[in-house]
Amino acid sequence: MSRITTGKQKMFELQVESHFSSAHHLLNYEGKCENVHGHNWKVEITVQGKELDKSGMLVDFKILKQHLNEVLEGLDHKDLNSLEELKDISPSSENIAKYIYNELKAGLPQLKRVSVWETEKAKASYEQ
Repeated sequence: MSRITTGKQKMFELQVESHFSSAHHLLNYEGKCENVHGHNWKVEITVQGKELDKSGMLVDFKILKQHLNEVLEGLDHKDLNSLEELKDISPSSENIAKYIYNELKAGLPQLKRVSVWETEKAKASYEQ
């Protein structure tokens, strides 16, 4: 006899964090953040999937950290407004999260979300 189940399928979810420091200024903004200023950004990526590999892992944490740190290396100690990839958009936390997501997605198909903190209490997330 087969069993019919309804509802959401169970998923595994992993998260890793890293950080980078950079400067930026917001475009089309009136206030202090229109001036060049810096942040020590914290970045968290979340991957999700249903199937584990033969080692019992969704993705090795080491692999997740490696992918994330490769992307963050290009942002660390930079003026984000001067980067070719961000030059025509305001490098807000939202746009930085989207940029990191897009950079990671090809190498991490299980990627679900990227969250970026510009302060301990202010975070933006992006997922598709």
